[in-house]
Amino acid sequence: MVEGYFSIRESSLLTPGQKGILERKLAGKIQADGFIKVRSQVFRSQLGNKEEVIRKMNELIAGGLKREKKRVATKPTAASKERRMEGKKRKSETKEGRRRIDPRS
Repeated sequence: MVEGYFSIRESSLLTPGQKGILERKLAGKIQADGFIKVRSQVFRSQLGNKEEVIRKMNELIAGGLKREKKRVATKPTAASKERRMEGKKRKSETKEGRRRIDPRS
């Protein structure tokens, strides 16, 4: 098994802005001492596991720096509104049928 460690705070490859983004996005993966730890024991050779650790680390950092798409709010279609209203009517009729009948009327 091979373990790899990377310190975001002490890295000279990242800008201060990138460090802040990574610390926020990867907060669950950062240990108390400030290091990210990645393990691999996929391959039988140490060299293969080292390459896998490097690949995983690069993927983790690249994923953390990737910009998230902004959600575009959409409006419900007329057909979906109609289906919703039909469903509400059916439910209302079902509940109406469960009511006690008033003997006076």
